[in-house]
Amino acid sequence: MAWDIIFTPLISVTLLWGMAALASMLIMFSLWRKLPGAVFRACAVFVLLLILANPTILQEDRDPIKDVVALVIDQTASQDIGERKAVTDESVEQLKQTLSAMPDLEMRDMIVRSQPSSTRDLGTTLFETLNTGLSDIPTERIAGAIFVTDGQVHDVPLSKDALGFDAPVHVLLSGERNEKDRKLTIERAPRFGIVGENVALRLRVDDFGAEGESVLRRAARLIVRIDGDIATERRVLPGMSTNLEIEISHGGQNVIEIEVDPIANELTRQNNRAVVLVNGIRDHLRVLLVSGEPHAGERTWRNLLKADPSVDLVHFTILRPPEKQDGTPIGELSLIEFPTRELFSTKLNEFDLIIFDRYRRRGVLPPKYLENVARFVENGGALLTAAGPAFATPFSLYRSQLAFVLPARPTGDVVAKGYRPRVTETGFRHPITTDLPGANALPPPDADATDLSDPSWGRWFRLIDSKTVSGQTVMAGPNEEPLLILDRVGNGRVAQLMSDHAWLWARGYEGGGPQAELLRRLAHWLMKEPDLEEEDLRAVAEGDKILITRHTMADNAGSITVTSPSGKTQTLMPEQTGAGEWTAQAKADELGLYRINDIALATVAGVGPLNPKEFSDVRTSDESLKEIISETGGGVFWLNETRSITGNIAAPSIRHLTAGRTMAGRNWIGLKENNQYVVQSLNQTTIFTAAIALILLLGGLLLGWYREGR
Repeated sequence: MAWDIIFTPLISVTLLWGMAALASMLIMFSLWRKLPGAVFRACAVFVLLLILANPTILQEDRDPIKDVVALVIDQTASQDIGERKAVTDESVEQLKQTLSAMPDLEMRDMIVRSQPSSTRDLGTTLFETLNTGLSDIPTERIAGAIFVTDGQVHDVPLSKDALGFDAPVHVLLSGERNEKDRKLTIERAPRFGIVGENVALRLRVDDFGAEGESVLRRAARLIVRIDGDIATERRVLPGMSTNLEIEISHGGQNVIEIEVDPIANELTRQNNRAVVLVNGIRDHLRVLLVSGEPHAGERTWRNLLKADPSVDLVHFTILRPPEKQDGTPIGELSLIEFPTRELFSTKLNEFDLIIFDRYRRRGVLPPKYLENVARFVENGGALLTAAGPAFATPFSLYRSQLAFVLPARPTGDVVAKGYRPRVTETGFRHPITTDLPGANALPPPDADATDLSDPSWGRWFRLIDSKTVSGQTVMAGPNEEPLLILDRVGNGRVAQLMSDHAWLWARGYEGGGPQAELLRRLAHWLMKEPDLEEEDLRAVAEGDKILITRHTMADNAGSITVTSPSGKTQTLMPEQTGAGEWTAQAKADELGLYRINDIALATVAGVGPLNPKEFSDVRTSDESLKEIISETGGGVFWLNETRSITGNIAAPSIRHLTAGRTMAGRNWIGLKENNQYVVQSLNQTTIFTAAIALILLLGGLLLGWYREGR
């Protein structure tokens, strides 16, 4: 209950003040002249003015409102370092118990976590969370804010005015003083690179907290891995930028991992590693196409390869064999001499892909040169042969030094009848032939051959009968005879197409078929593009999840282990989502580098930005918060220095104090007492009733007349 006196004038305020001014002048004149009864008449006028002002007693029935204190708990990734999380949890539990026991305070606890899904690197946003959590509270009710954090805060207001309320801000630090940490920073990293060329990376290693030690003694060992394999090692000096030249070995995504050794007593190794993803782009694909003889499909091969501006094509067609003697002078047999020695000896390794199209042995290429081609494949080159009828004869390439790298052996028969190429069961799992437009459906395990669906492609009319010696058959002809066979030889790859009728698809015969797409995928597989690998493990971070794709030719994909930046592991069993494709999702609630591996393969995925603010400096510090704490009158408390004799954390005690007093002490926290309330009811009582007003007014006038009459 509270009361007050208010005035509700019976006339306008202007008129009332005018009357008061006039009465004041008359009274002063009367007193100056010392007229009899002037004092009593002045009292009567004062009573009249007071009656017109109408003083009223106002009574309020008030209910007090609790003040609100914000308890902001930092649970970002840097809080998982060392014992910070345990210290935070223990102190927060004590604070909650203390605040809950104070009847005039309302506690609001707010948790701040790392946000891997954020498109911007905002770091630790304690004040943004604070403002959001108090957005529905009037600023007059806020008693203060208590932060439990490691001090690495990236949205500190510039001043007290920008804070939004007038109350103390206190900080409880979960780490320890004088911590040390080494950090790897990627200063420059390209997103794309030309295959076969180097890309330039610039990085820097910083040793925080160890500045007084010798730089040479702190020289760090740097390890660079590309796709999991160690590419280079070197030593770098802390505090200095270092340039690295990394060769892009293949097209597609190149995963470059960089790791630096830790220093003594280091806080964490999470910021000692970084991953850079560089997409390899082939500047030019150098292809050597040798056609054994003119035929209808020769122009199709040439048009297909020349249509791609990134392909440098060298094409030769053998128009007449050397054994044909008709007296024509040698200088008139061709426009230029077939440079066999230059192509197949001197400059052979400059090509990326060699294609033999309906080639037959005619003595044009000596056995030594064909042996060079076989060695070219074993050393990492790519070979594609499109067989014609000659492959089934004694003039076959299989009867040369190339037999050691070819996966199919001719039987000597040629199938000459219409058929539609089919994708085999193995082919449905292989990236080259999976999901080809118009392909036959994947047969069920117990299906009869007569019940299998047919592809919607046009027919071919020739197949060189062969037996598979090695490799995988991904397409077949009539009676499941091998049509397209793939194999790996040494470091290189080989593909055999056992027909020369692929050009029918390009001409649109009977609707045609996906010739361009098939040969594009085939060329990419031969060039070892990661997207076409049969055994592949990929991981992509999307928001707070990691999408994992496992491609395998096996019947099942085994379990996958995901290791978080802090070392926590989770085991996943992927689900089959397509022929040869298995997928899984892993939760990514930490910033940094995740490692994904199964029995055979391994990969990495980076969650968050390349150099996250969260790990820019993980040492516990109050530097960023000092100014706002000082302006608001709050305090800083190092929790590890408040341990009791038993070793337990002793959180500061809490006091609810009136405004203007000191709000922090050695081991206590002060919160502002606002004394806010809600009015439940309101009563107004007029002081001067009509009877009282009449008595006072007449009394004053009568006394004045009486005094004047004497």
